Amino acid sequence: MKAVILDAATLGDDIDLTPLRDEVETLEVHDRTTPEQCLERLQDVDVVIVNKVMLGGDLLSSLPRLKLICLLATGTNNIDTETARHQGIQVRNVTAYGTASVAQHTLMLMLSLANRLPLYQRDVIDGRWNRSPFFCLLDHRTLELAGKRLAIVGSGELGQAVARLATAFGMEVVFTARPGNEPRDERPALADIASSLDVLSLHCPLTENTRSLVDAALLKRMKPGALLVNCARGGIIDEIAALKALRDGQLGGLGVDVLPEEPPRDGHPLIDALNGGDLNLIVTPHNAWITPEARANVVRLTADNLRSFKV
Repeated sequence: MKAVILDAATLGDDIDLTPLRDEVETLEVHDRTTPEQCLERLQDVDVVIVNKVMLGGDLLSSLPRLKLICLLATGTNNIDTETARHQGIQVRNVTAYGTASVAQHTLMLMLSLANRLPLYQRDVIDGRWNRSPFFCLLDHRTLELAGKRLAIVGSGELGQAVARLATAFGMEVVFTARPGNEPRDERPALADIASSLDVLSLHCPLTENTRSLVDAALLKRMKPGALLVNCARGGIIDEIAALKALRDGQLGGLGVDVLPEEPPRDGHPLIDALNGGDLNLIVTPHNAWITPEARANVVRLTADNLRSFKV
């Protein structure tokens, strides 16, 4: 069985690919692949292993030998799954590989925002601590998480992992109703409890029901000074409205690991805001999942997918 990895660089250069090599006769590894290179690289291959390279219908229709697509990720939006099904090509993804990593990152954002870390770090860099009339700085009011109310949108494995960590800090955790299913869900709708929340954390997929879920109207309903964390998908919050709410003092802190376009080739207002203004804002480059343990899990789970497949 011949396999090709199209974008191995997305796993990093410190991850051992031996588990994949052990499951195939030949493994050809490419760090990166452009759309123009796909057809040539996938000729006479049984398996393509891919993370984010687009595999469209026209391409898949031109690869009669291809029998399996192994995704180094959970999402399948870069694959024309309908054409794959029609061509008899199996599509297998990996799930739950980065639960601990993403949950840890989420709590890092939450804790950093609660303690106003961006603001105090800027004060230290600017020399304000050196000039302080006494031993500490207390210009920015911090938030003790114990006893505070955290709402989580998304009660899957990630949401549950974040809930366990938050509970260890003494927070009251509530899961909201699934967006779009509120009338048939016993859990409270996000809009109905927004005014009581101290922290809102998002762990749901981007769908038509969750796009701009946190918009200007919801932000106005939230408790003044609440923290907002998005480690799910860009576009679930209206980033422009959230930035305005942060500047206006409606939000007490904003932390995002995702943006609607990644990488943000043309920039983004949230990134611009990092360099200007006194904002409790953190933007991380979609790296909540990147611990070595999580990336090794991706390889291990992909090897499992290869092992269970028969050409």
